[in-house]
Amino acid sequence: MAKPGTFRKGASGNPAGRPKGSRHKATLAVEALLEGEAEALTRKAVEMALDGDTVAMRLCLDRIAPARKDRPITFALPAIETASDLTKATNALLQAVAAGDLTPSEASELGKIVDAHTHAVEVTDIAERLALLEQAAGGKR
Repeated sequence: MAKPGTFRKGASGNPAGRPKGSRHKATLAVEALLEGEAEALTRKAVEMALDGDTVAMRLCLDRIAPARKDRPITFALPAIETASDLTKATNALLQAVAAGDLTPSEASELGKIVDAHTHAVEVTDIAERLALLEQAAGGKR
């Protein structure tokens, strides 16, 4: 049973709430107003962009080729085989940011990946040590 003041796992706190996929009234009203006009509006925006309207140009270009959120990064990261290798990796990230090869946000995201990998290395190391201890103890608990 759930603690008082909390919901059961997997159960909605508001089962009679808005159904998934339903739309807000304002969204429905705008869609009703624009119904059948999308093609004409698109055509007009393209014409305005071709006539030199910079706002229309940006609108059209953002639809044609949206700005990329991520980009591939070519970056030499030292191998992380033990937890002590983490400092080498973070130092490489700091150097890349200082040199302008990586943005701070890119380094932050890479740091999260390095941290996850380091955690995996630590867990593997602990599992190996535990297996050796159990083997040395003859499998006794």
